[in-house]
Order: sequence, then structure tokens, then C-alpha cells
Amino acid sequence: MHPAAQQAISTLLAEGKTPSVATVKAKLTEPLPMPVIIAALATYKNNPEAITPVAQQSQPTPAEPQSQLDRIEAKLDKLLALLEEKQ
Repeated sequence: MHPAAQQAISTLLAEGKTPSVATVKAKLTEPLPMPVIIAALATYKNNPEAITPVAQQSQPTPAEPQSQLDRIEAKLDKLLALLEEKQ
């Protein structure tokens, strides 16, 4: 099962919601093809224990957005410097 689909299903379960194709797609952190979402949902429905709860999963997300933000900021700084040089 794709990790992003598993994470989306886990999040829905933690919120007390029933996973469906639409709700899983809405919770995805990255775009996935519809067959992957459907397969993940089918796997969950056949074996609910296949999904680990959100609390048990390691979540590197707090550091990830910050590092992504740092990269974006560095790129913007470079672009601004290039624009200032051209003026």
C-alpha cells in the first residue's frame, strides 16, 4: 500500500470518519492515481489491521515543511538578487 494513501486512511480513522475514495483523496499529501487510492481502500476494507494508527507512525512532517520553506526562501532570495542586478 502506498504510504501516502495509508497516512490518509489513518488520519480519517483517527478523526472518526469512514474512509471512502473521495475522503481519502481529499486527505492525500501528494497526488496519487485513482487506481492506487482504490487499491489502498480495498486493502483496508479487506484487512483493517493493515493500517497503523496515526499516533504509531513516525511523522517527519514538522521538519519537512520548514526545510521546504527554507529552500523556497533561498530561491526567492536568488531571484531577487538577479532582478536587482538587471536593474
